[in-house]
Amino acid sequence: MPKKPSLYLKQDRPLVQALAQNDAVKTMVAQSADALLAVNVVLQQSIPDKALGHDVSVALQKNEKIGDAIAESADELQAVNELLEREVDERICLERQLLTAKAALVKAAKSTRVVTGD
Repeated sequence: MPKKPSLYLKQDRPLVQALAQNDAVKTMVAQSADALLAVNVVLQQSIPDKALGHDVSVALQKNEKIGDAIAESADELQAVNELLEREVDERICLERQLLTAKAALVKAAKSTRVVTGD
């Protein structure tokens, strides 16, 4: 995520917290998928085809499918992260616009008081 000015991006905001948590989960899921894949590769290389029983073969296939599902989940989490990042960016932009509008209103109010003598 691009670095934002601290004025606009406070770590205690729910959306920022959600993004950070989602990113941590994505990393954990991706690491789990990699670990599962590594275990499957070792098992497939360590056990000769002749020694693989039907149950072990089925278990390895299921593990591979689970690994694929975990990797797909990591990809989906990445897509959610990108949506959250866009939302954070949009909110930051809106906050900047709001601050600019507020400053303009304060300036206009001061100018009106000076002109009218209030």
